[in-house]
Amino acid sequence: MKGMIGKKVGMTQIFDEQGNVVPVTVIEAGPCYVTQVLSDDRDGYKAVQLGFGETKPARLTKGQLGHLQRNNLPALKYLREFRVKGDDAVDVEEGAEIKVDVFAAGELVDVIGTSKGRGFAGTIKRHNFSRGPKTHGQSDRERSPGSIGMCASPGRTYKGKRMGGRMGNDRVTIQNLEVAVIDVEKNLLAVKGSIPGANGGIVIIRPARKSQQH
Repeated sequence: MKGMIGKKVGMTQIFDEQGNVVPVTVIEAGPCYVTQVLSDDRDGYKAVQLGFGETKPARLTKGQLGHLQRNNLPALKYLREFRVKGDDAVDVEEGAEIKVDVFAAGELVDVIGTSKGRGFAGTIKRHNFSRGPKTHGQSDRERSPGSIGMCASPGRTYKGKRMGGRMGNDRVTIQNLEVAVIDVEKNLLAVKGSIPGANGGIVIIRPARKSQQH
């Protein structure tokens, strides 16, 4: 089972063998613990639940602590499930520790995170609309979206019309990022390019689903 929970550390740059600058994002990946293995017979689907981020036991409920103490695991703040495909066998056991070496440099991964929240945004910022003209008597409507409705038919605004609203704070997946560096001792993993979310945000790393590698 390949997959980890991590924390975004930030971006930096490295140099490849040809001396080219490569922007990378550093992720503190693991160590993760297998907190539960779900099966078809008992749960109706196959998955592996991982835990990440040790915290004080007082910050968890008794139910959460009991769930972890079944396998003598420390108090873990974040739990996430990784689904296992159809007939694939689950190759981990409850209580096992998973480190960053499950991935290898050069491998392609998908990184899932929560994008930065931007609050309420207008159409120019949210949908890249153009502003209106500043002349011909228009002094207070340069950034307005303009007309949004129809005439007598259909006499309403269609669903999905691009307008102002809450922007960001969404689950975002960046696909096919190449693993550039792995540091097992420090539990660090660096991927080429950027990933969603602010520094310190929780991300999920899993093998690329649409990889073109052969």
